[in-house]
Amino acid sequence: MVKDQKFYDILGVSPDATEAQLKSAYKKGALKHHPDKNAHNPEAAEKFKDLSHAYEVLSDPEKRQIYDQYGEEGLEQGGAGGGMAAEDLFAQFFGGGGGPFGGMFGGGMSREQGPKKARTISHVHKVSLEDIYKGKVSKLALQKSVICPKCDGRGGKEGAVKKCAGCDGRGMKHMMRQMGPMIQRFQTVCPDCQGEGEIIRDRDRCKQCNGKKTIIERKVLHVHVDRGVKSGHRIEFRGEGDQLPGVEPGDVVFEIEQKPHPRFQRKDDDLFYHADIDLLTALAGGKLHIEHLDDRWLTIDIIPGECISPGQVKVIRGQGMPSYRHHDYGNLYIQFDVKFPEHLGGEDGTPLSEEQIKALESVLPPRTAATSAPPIDAIVEDFTLEEVDHNREGGRARGMAGMEDDDDEMHPGAERVQCASQ
Repeated sequence: MVKDQKFYDILGVSPDATEAQLKSAYKKGALKHHPDKNAHNPEAAEKFKDLSHAYEVLSDPEKRQIYDQYGEEGLEQGGAGGGMAAEDLFAQFFGGGGGPFGGMFGGGMSREQGPKKARTISHVHKVSLEDIYKGKVSKLALQKSVICPKCDGRGGKEGAVKKCAGCDGRGMKHMMRQMGPMIQRFQTVCPDCQGEGEIIRDRDRCKQCNGKKTIIERKVLHVHVDRGVKSGHRIEFRGEGDQLPGVEPGDVVFEIEQKPHPRFQRKDDDLFYHADIDLLTALAGGKLHIEHLDDRWLTIDIIPGECISPGQVKVIRGQGMPSYRHHDYGNLYIQFDVKFPEHLGGEDGTPLSEEQIKALESVLPPRTAATSAPPIDAIVEDFTLEEVDHNREGGRARGMAGMEDDDDEMHPGAERVQCASQ
């Protein structure tokens, strides 16, 4: 069982994946996320780097063995934390500019390999819609590794740290094993230094870091959440990540995630609000009050006689979200749900009086017949509507809302038959 499965998850393979499966997974992911193909998507560039680093480690039998046994920490301590640049690995994998994939992303991609760098610490920062509307500075604490100040990252007293003679400071040893008539040659973690490449006597180890060269430190960062940012926005702190001897400090990245809101829904810079109003307000007008995201209340006048219909959408321009790093705002869209009364007339359930009916007829449009009138000689019976008793009718009344034309809902695999006229 492997200690750390992260690199396998990045490539989308299982820990027992073969070399061919690793190569296929990297080829597919690298082509999809290459920066030249995703110029406007910074996340793709990070994904491309992660894919390349994971493949570089797992495609090397020596590094893969260290990773499976000790994880990323083992790679860093064993001196394998650097490696080839992502673009150089891609160029080498696909044959540079001359292979079948040469020139796919604009030709030469090789560059000088920079100094080794510690890993990036990534966190998701969940922010409310109110804070995104107004802007906020969050104080977020994290724990990171820093160079031990007592031994300056040596791990022990000055001069007491010796290069391991068994592995010549590499942390790995070449071993041979007799298997019948054959001799197998392989690499394994040096047992003398446990893969560290250095030997420190226990009495000479630094008392503060116990020879690990780094200690854990708590760091508070001030994360500025600008107005109007969207989910997925990344805020980077260069050099504020983990520290390791001989490499550049890593970075810290916070990714903004917007929390769900109880009143508003957001799409880009626009806000959407669902308002319930009664029938009287929908017909005769009134006022609608909406609590906004910055402690203001919006009062909206519904003009008498405007007649708001169920499901109708209105807009208030300029009352949406602020645009990120711009000075304009999106719109606020309001969708109305008109609540009809259960009964008109007296409180005791009596029907409308003649005067009330005439009052309604004086302001409402004239009636339209629901169906054509029956023939003069037809036999006519009178009926009165009743309330549906769901205990009695079961699910039949509820099922009417989902009824569809039989022609529109065919079973999977069924053939549509068309009648031909002679």
